[in-house]
Amino acid sequence: MIITRRTLIGGSLALAASGCIPPDQSPVGRLAAQLRLIEAAELDSAGGTLGADIFEPSSGMAVGINADRRFGHASSFKLSLAALLLQRHAAGAINADKRVTWGERDMLEHAPFTRERIGTGATLRELAEATQTTSDNPAANILLRELGGPAALTAFWRSLGDEASRLDRYEPEMNLVPEGEFRDTTTPAAMARTVAKIVHGDALPEAERAQLRQWMIDTQTGLRRVRAGLPADWVAGDKTGTSGLVGTTSSFIDIGFVEPTKGRAPVTFAAYYRARGSGEAVSASAERVLMRVGRVIREFVERDKSIPFHNMFRQI
Repeated sequence: MIITRRTLIGGSLALAASGCIPPDQSPVGRLAAQLRLIEAAELDSAGGTLGADIFEPSSGMAVGINADRRFGHASSFKLSLAALLLQRHAAGAINADKRVTWGERDMLEHAPFTRERIGTGATLRELAEATQTTSDNPAANILLRELGGPAALTAFWRSLGDEASRLDRYEPEMNLVPEGEFRDTTTPAAMARTVAKIVHGDALPEAERAQLRQWMIDTQTGLRRVRAGLPADWVAGDKTGTSGLVGTTSSFIDIGFVEPTKGRAPVTFAAYYRARGSGEAVSASAERVLMRVGRVIREFVERDKSIPFHNMFRQI
């Protein structure tokens, strides 16, 4: 039986709750418990399910909650879509500076870039930037069509070793992801590692990786989510997603990277909060949840690494 760090964390907490062994008092064990407390703290307001994974590529260490549970992408898939364009451009498979045009029939709600450029068009690179930084929905659909559709993005994830993430539909239908749906979903553990390969790995050549990283930093939609819980002098970039199209359920997502100061190791993260209900109060609650995940990321980065992660399973 192969036991991962994530399995140990979840197993330790479960056994501790049953009274079999004391709670895991290691730094990572305490952080896993904090994530569960964040989820529990919102039960009296919006309620819902938190899925999160915080991953340190240099060590392979991770901490999470519901990290292998499926959640819808909402607009967070657009980060990988922009990465796919840059990867194909670098490989000579497509010209990112190719100009395309669109019309009124392509328009959807939330089109800050494509509405202004209707009739004049833009390059695929400009569409990718707008897709990432402003989450422009028509830009995402146009770019996705040019790259081969949802199956092409799913194939990109598979090429990175991500066997969980999948895209099946275009905007806005891909937001229709009730609990139990497999289409247009991922898991926090899978996506945190995919982000690591895109931002810190070899999925993209250096120039394209730097461009995408800057687009993530320039993205403003996540300033009140995970990034709100991080120190102001840390470098961070992300891509958010928000969906309220499934009955009385809303989804709030934030995925990205964190590069701390003082020579500490960078981390990537993927956080998903599925809330019951919708409206301003639910949105405020969800932002509070994701901000608190940011605080856990800070503690994860600043943990005392001289205390080893230990196996809590023992004879009773």
